[in-house]
Amino acid sequence: MIEDQAADPTMWDTLIRNATVIDGTGEKPVVEDVALLNGQVAARGARLQGQADHEIDAAGLWLMPGLLDIHTHFDLEVELAPGLPEAVRHGTTTVVVSNCSLGLAYGAQRRDGADPIVDCFARVENIPKDVLRQVADRATWTTSAQYLEHLRQLPLGINIVPMIPHSMLRIEAMGFEASISRNPTPAELDTMANLLETGLQEGYAGFSTDALPFHYLANDPNRRARIPAQHGSYREIKHLTGLCRRYERVWQATPAKDSPLLVLRNFLLSSGRLYGKPLKITAVAALDLVANRGLLKLALTMTRLLNSRLVDGRFALQALAARFKVWGEGPVTPIFEEIPELRLLNEPDLEDRDSRLQVLKNPDFVHRFKRMWYRGKRGFGIARLKRWFVREDFAFPRRLSDMVIDRCPVLAWSGMDLQQVFARVRSVQKGTCSASTPEEATACNAMPAGLNCEAQFLIELLKQFDTDLYWYSVFANKDEARRLQLLLHPEILPGFNDSGAHLTNMAFYDANLRGLQSAAKRGLETVAYLVRRLTRDPADFFNIDAGRISIGSRADITLIDPDALAGYDSEAHIDSRYREEFGHHQLVNRSDGVVPYVFVAGHLAWHCDGFTPEYGKHPWGSALTAQH
Repeated sequence: MIEDQAADPTMWDTLIRNATVIDGTGEKPVVEDVALLNGQVAARGARLQGQADHEIDAAGLWLMPGLLDIHTHFDLEVELAPGLPEAVRHGTTTVVVSNCSLGLAYGAQRRDGADPIVDCFARVENIPKDVLRQVADRATWTTSAQYLEHLRQLPLGINIVPMIPHSMLRIEAMGFEASISRNPTPAELDTMANLLETGLQEGYAGFSTDALPFHYLANDPNRRARIPAQHGSYREIKHLTGLCRRYERVWQATPAKDSPLLVLRNFLLSSGRLYGKPLKITAVAALDLVANRGLLKLALTMTRLLNSRLVDGRFALQALAARFKVWGEGPVTPIFEEIPELRLLNEPDLEDRDSRLQVLKNPDFVHRFKRMWYRGKRGFGIARLKRWFVREDFAFPRRLSDMVIDRCPVLAWSGMDLQQVFARVRSVQKGTCSASTPEEATACNAMPAGLNCEAQFLIELLKQFDTDLYWYSVFANKDEARRLQLLLHPEILPGFNDSGAHLTNMAFYDANLRGLQSAAKRGLETVAYLVRRLTRDPADFFNIDAGRISIGSRADITLIDPDALAGYDSEAHIDSRYREEFGHHQLVNRSDGVVPYVFVAGHLAWHCDGFTPEYGKHPWGSALTAQH
C-alpha cells in the first residue's frame, strides 16, 4: 500500500520538506523531505512529489525519530494525565515504565488492609500520598493482561512500554506482609515465575528489580521496612531473570551499592558463557559523584568485564545527561534516605511537621546527627582517608556550601548557600552586622546564642523552617564533558531521568535535549551518533517498534531547532507548576522554542510551544510490547 501511494503522489497526510534528517542509524544527516501517511513514514527523499493535507517547511531544523526515555515512572501520571505532556513537549514519544521494581501490572493490590501503591512509591519515588491514592483508586484491574488492555483504552499521548515489577510480583504471589518479611515458599516462587512468564508471553518488555539499600516503605507499621523487592534472595532473582533470558527480555536493576561483590555476582547473570545465553541487563546508574570519584570508574570496569568475550554479557548502565541536581523540602529529600541519621526525618509523612520536630529535638538524635556530620572531617582514620581521596560511602557530601537555598521565609537568604547563611547568622548574633530584614532578625534571634557548630546550625534551621526551607544541591555529573562521554559510551544507555517521579525534587524531563545540546558542540556527526543512542539503540535493546525513520515505521517524529537548542539554558527554565491533574505542584522543564514539532503516529501533538487541540483526546500513542 505504501509503495502504491509513493508511486501515485496525489496526497500525503503530512509532507515535511527540506529537513536535516537524522534518522537514528548514526549515519551522516541528509537534507530531504519526509512524507507521512496513515500513521507511518511513507516516503523519504529529495524533492518528493505530491500534495499533502499539511505541508511544513523544515529548512534548518533537525528531523529525528521521537526520543526514548527508558527510566521513568510515568505509569503513575498516565492514569491522571494520559497525554503525558511533560514528555511530549521535549520531543519524547516513547517511555519505559515500571522501573525499580514498582508498577501497576496487578492493579491496586489493596488486600488485607494494605495499600501497596501508596506504601511502595511514596518514599522511594517521593510522590505525595494523596496523588498516589488517586492512582490506586483507578487501578481496578487485577492481571497483567487486563493492565495492557487498560493502557490500550487510554487516550495515550505517547507510547508506553511496561515491565513486570518485582515488588508487586512478590505482593501478588505472597501477600503484602509476607513479601517484606521472608523468602517465598517453593509454591510461592512457582507462582511468581508463572505470573512473570505470563507477562512476558503477553509482551511485557522486561522485569524490574531493586536492591538499593535505602528504599523504604511509607505506611505504618512498616516505615522501617524496605520495599518487597529488597527481600528477594539471589536464588529468587536468578530463577526469575532466567525467564527474561529465555524470552530475550530486559532485566532492569538497581544494585546493592554497599556490596560490590554481591553486585558483581548478580550482574554475572548476564553472562552467556556461564548460562548458555546472554541476559540483557540495564542498571542504575553511571553517575560521576561529587563525594566518590572512584565509584564510576569501578562501574565502568565492571561493565567492560561483563561485556567482554570472557563473560559474553549484554550489560548497559544508564546515564543522566544533566547535572544531578536534587531539591529538598527541608529534611524531606531522596538524598537523605541513604544516611540512617537523616532517614529518620523522612519517615514521617510530608505533612507531619510535629513528628519531624520531635526527632530534631531528641538529644540522642542530635548526638548521632553531629557524629554523622563530622565523620571523616576530624581526627584520623578510614573515614578521614576516604574523604581526603574523595571515596566516601554516601552521595551526600555533607558540606553547607553545597546546599543552596531556593526559597525560604527569609527572602534575603534566597540564592545563598547554607555556609553563607551560617556566617550571616553568626555575624548578626555577634553584632558585627545588622539583619537586612525583620524576618532575618527573627530567624537569627531564634537560633541559640553563640552558635558556632555548623551541624547544630543545620538542625536549628530545620527545626525553625521544616519544609518551608526549599534548597537544592548538585551531587553528581558536574562536568559536561564527562557527561557527554558517558552518553556516547557504546556500553551505556542514556536515560536515568526518573521522569514522572520525585515531583518536587528533580526535573530531568528535558534531559535528552540537554544531551543533544552538549553533542552539538562537537558537531553534527556527534549529534547523529547521540540521536542513535537516544532512539534506535534503546529500542533495539528493549526490542520494541520505535526509534526509526524508515519506510513503514511508526511516524513518531521530533523536529528540533538547533539554533534555539544552542542558546537553551535548561536550569534557568526549571519551574514549579501546579498540576490540576495531581492537585499538587511539580518541578518541570520548559524548553519552549527548542522543539517546534512533535508527531505521534503521524499526528501533530506539539507545535510552536503549544499542544494541538486534538492532543490527549485520542489514543495516538500505544502500549508497546516486545517483538517476538
